[in-house]
Amino acid sequence: MARGDRAAFEELYRRTSPWLAVRLRRRCADEQMVAEVMQETYLAVWRAAGSFAGSGSGGVGGSAVGWLWTIAARRLVDAFRRRAHHAEPPPAAAPHPVAPAAEEEALLATVGGDVGDALGRLAPELRDVLRAMVLDGLSVRETAVVLGLPEGTVKTRARRARIAMREALA
Repeated sequence: MARGDRAAFEELYRRTSPWLAVRLRRRCADEQMVAEVMQETYLAVWRAAGSFAGSGSGGVGGSAVGWLWTIAARRLVDAFRRRAHHAEPPPAAAPHPVAPAAEEEALLATVGGDVGDALGRLAPELRDVLRAMVLDGLSVRETAVVLGLPEGTVKTRARRARIAMREALA
């Protein structure tokens, strides 16, 4: 793909687009936004294929999937920010609560009730790991790549997040 091989790009798309669409839909219910993010993601992947510094295994390994998801997640956050920027501003008399980040809005819209409340109370670094592993279905290795953390840190944070969730939901 880095050499402009369209067939390689088509194979990457064929193998990863169903997976990527499912993960994006878990964070965003707007099908049009998901479609736009998918298009922007694969365009970015095509343009930046030469800069990918993966394992060189030739297949779609964890590093390639992590790289792809990083691009998609950033594009989704950008799309949420664009939407928020173009939204009607609140009335001047209304209080201005601290707005959660775009990813937090997507997460809380996906998971509601007691589970959503418990997620909202988790420390951000624990919530990020839990989101990647549970909602996005990434492995420890892929989560480490996406979040830029050592695998041991991901495992520790995942354990701490599970304990905190268990306690909050007990």
